[in-house]
Amino acid sequence: MAAARAQAAEGMNDDGEAVPTAFRNAVATLEEITPRTEIRLDPLPAPKRLAPYAFALEASLGVDDEELADGRFVLLHDPQGQDAWHGTFRVVTMARAELEPEMAADPLLPEVTWSWLTGALQARRVPYGASSGTVTRASSHYFGGLAEREAQAEIEIRASWSPAGHGSSLTGQLDAGAHLMAWCELLAQCAGLPPESSPEAGVVQLPQRRGPQPG
Repeated sequence: MAAARAQAAEGMNDDGEAVPTAFRNAVATLEEITPRTEIRLDPLPAPKRLAPYAFALEASLGVDDEELADGRFVLLHDPQGQDAWHGTFRVVTMARAELEPEMAADPLLPEVTWSWLTGALQARRVPYGASSGTVTRASSHYFGGLAEREAQAEIEIRASWSPAGHGSSLTGQLDAGAHLMAWCELLAQCAGLPPESSPEAGVVQLPQRRGPQPG
């Protein structure tokens, strides 16, 4: 993230344009985040058509050299605001993980997966609104010359929401890092890892899938 950090310090983007202080401060909170040890965050080229200012990260979650989940986290900023956002910031995310086929058939899977996200945001006490998203499950079964392969299933959650108000009462700035940490918790749950801290009451957890089992 060195290049992004240098640009933030200079207050300029790749096109040499001034970057709003609010966005630079929000990005700084993202760069300060250290997620759980199984998750690696790396910068991505930011999308340029969704908002005047954007910062993107890709995530991979692995245990014992096996990748269990991956995803993207994008922070958007439009100083003029957008009607659909109900504000000047928007978080856009994608997370996906492999499932055991029987878990993919669980009729409650979409609702439970969405509750992981909302529960993680509530547990972090970050205000948000205008949330939307999709939960998609897909399965593959093999036949003929591929019949020896095990069936595979995958879950993917795409979600976006608008940080509401200010994330830090001390600085008056958006604590985007808290939103990133909540999303990392969603990624871990999709991969079947036990939460590092107890989830909020009312958040349902499915039985563990591929990956480490809770101790």
